[in-house]
Amino acid sequence: MSIELDRQRIVVTGGAGFLGRVVCERLRARGCREILVPRRCDFDLTREDAVDRLYREMRPDIVLHLAAEVGGIGANRENPGRYFYANMAMAMHLIEHARRHGLRRFVQVGTICAYPKFTPVPFREDELWNGYPEETNAPYGIAKKAALVMLDAYHRQYGLAGAYLLPVNLYGPGDNFDLRSSHVIPALVRKCVDALEAGADHIDCWGTGAASREFLYVDDAAEGIIRAAEVMEEPIPINLGTGMEISIRDLVTLIAELTGFRGQVRWDATQPDGQPRRCLDTARARDLLGWSAQIGFEDGLRRTIDWWRTVGRPQAMTSASS
Repeated sequence: MSIELDRQRIVVTGGAGFLGRVVCERLRARGCREILVPRRCDFDLTREDAVDRLYREMRPDIVLHLAAEVGGIGANRENPGRYFYANMAMAMHLIEHARRHGLRRFVQVGTICAYPKFTPVPFREDELWNGYPEETNAPYGIAKKAALVMLDAYHRQYGLAGAYLLPVNLYGPGDNFDLRSSHVIPALVRKCVDALEAGADHIDCWGTGAASREFLYVDDAAEGIIRAAEVMEEPIPINLGTGMEISIRDLVTLIAELTGFRGQVRWDATQPDGQPRRCLDTARARDLLGWSAQIGFEDGLRRTIDWWRTVGRPQAMTSASS
């Protein structure tokens, strides 16, 4: 049954983050006026008492659970225990108290890291359980996949309506550009822009460049999440992606070209590549959500680079000097 979101009280966990801000903007554009964003300083979602208080105080009709603790390969490798615990605890408490408080719909944003390491390309949702995830991402990916199991179980036993989405790697303006924890696109954009500004003759990149990835512009991901909140009752896993695959080596070449960096790229093959390939089958999203990505990859990269140069980097420089 389709829901008119402008009549609902909607809690967006992670609503102050990269993806969450865009989701909230698009909800407002749909006429939603009761959009509630729990802040970590007020609600530690890894604690059951805080989650119970969130439901009692905010009284949501719908929860869009976007909050996560995650980073790039390095951050995942350094924090496997924390990432498993935090993501598992948040989902477990939020779904259980959704049941207790009679929530109308729960939307869980999962992760492409939940797929097996050697999933056949393009990734189809039916392959989700046919193997173990890539090792550096496994604790995070399995915690997120466990939320799918819980949502499915709660739908069958308690009738909790839900949706479960598997967005591919996101990018866009407002992303995390901290080199210690960022994902590949913002890290490469920052490296190229910084090298260009400093007059450096090279940048360093992890791995061999042979792995492939698929990337989804943040606005497209936000639209897919909102469509799921409108129309999904059963938590069937749904990929959100573009179906376009690019090797990391070709990605570096493209970002260097778009930023104007002409120096050498030095690959450190002692560092991991991560999952060998990622590219999604998005037929289910078209069929169930009526959704497909709208922003072309080069267009999205240009917007991201422009944002970093005009907004993100000046802010980072000001913060560093203050």
